[in-house]
Amino acid sequence: MTDLDTRAAGRRGALRRAAPALLGYAAVRALGLLALTLWSAARGKSAYTLLTARWDSLWYTGVAELGYGYEVRLPDGDVHSNLAFFPLLPWLERLGAAVGPLSYADAGFVVSLLASLAAAWGIFAVAEHVYDRRVGLCAVLLWAVLPVGVVQSMAYSESLFTALAAWSLYAVLTGRWVTAGTLAALAGLTRPVGLAVTAAVWAAAVVAFARDRSRAGADGAHGPPSAPGEGARRVLGMLLAPLGAAGYVLWVGHRTGDGPLGYLDVQAGWRNGFDGGAAFARFVAEKFTSFPAALAGAALVVGVALLVRLYVAGVRQRQPLALLVYTGIVVLLALCASSYFGSKPRLLLPAFPLLLPLARALARARTSGAAAVVCGVAVAAAVYGAFWLNGSGPP
Repeated sequence: MTDLDTRAAGRRGALRRAAPALLGYAAVRALGLLALTLWSAARGKSAYTLLTARWDSLWYTGVAELGYGYEVRLPDGDVHSNLAFFPLLPWLERLGAAVGPLSYADAGFVVSLLASLAAAWGIFAVAEHVYDRRVGLCAVLLWAVLPVGVVQSMAYSESLFTALAAWSLYAVLTGRWVTAGTLAALAGLTRPVGLAVTAAVWAAAVVAFARDRSRAGADGAHGPPSAPGEGARRVLGMLLAPLGAAGYVLWVGHRTGDGPLGYLDVQAGWRNGFDGGAAFARFVAEKFTSFPAALAGAALVVGVALLVRLYVAGVRQRQPLALLVYTGIVVLLALCASSYFGSKPRLLLPAFPLLLPLARALARARTSGAAAVVCGVAVAAAVYGAFWLNGSGPP
């Protein structure tokens, strides 16, 4: 058997192992889309429009169709520029529209559906590698039934980013450094939080170099045998990882004439920035000044506490450093940015390693009990997603 045959067999085996998780994921998303279709029809709205032609979806298709340079000046002086939106999703929308009969919105929807499946597979691969196949299945199902999981089916960049991040992290865990760096670069072209993937690649690579050096010192001058070119591939992965985000940010600075930090000015026009969580803290505190808003404030406090607890659980369970670095930065940027507060739940969608402690607990439960929990939460998430998109929705 040739090396190519071996790799093909390995991919087929990996797909067979992931098949139950992917089928379960597809079933949950189908349930969510069905609930959205029925709810929207009852309200005289188009579910497809909600998924492909509202909020950020319109900005992405605008970039795909017209390119960068469009902006909206608001009466309060804010400037909403489409330079705030990273280019990979619009590029894929343009490609999809160019090679087939799809509109840009149609292409964005197809990209989202395919990327969500790729993300589910990547989450399974990471969880299976760190723990086992059953935990991988549970992790995928938990990601599918998140209350804001309907965003995974929208023409947004969350699914695409999560797919790239998950597979980059898997490549790090399995020592495929060039692949990890390439996928990290693509993630950096998808969302600003691509910084988290780059940091994960760098942290894991630095620790790997330190471990090699320590082993070499312990075992003598020659050290233990290693794969030829391993260090060079690791360095190349580190060099590739930041190119996507850095390239786009520097291009925006050049285009706006504001230098390397010009992208921050673009984000400021959207009232986005990093303030250490001060604005979010004030937002939560204001909820406690009246009733029943105080109930929402209490729910937010409980939600943040749960995020912290899950992260601490991951540390105690000794998740790989790459996962901890990635998750920590995603959560930090989501909670400590002064962006629209209603967006924070969907900004946390890529932080899938937070689900691993819950997936481990679910995997230890009896199959019937675990299935009942997942089905119940899936129904609740489908109803909530339909209600949410027909209401305020994700900005």
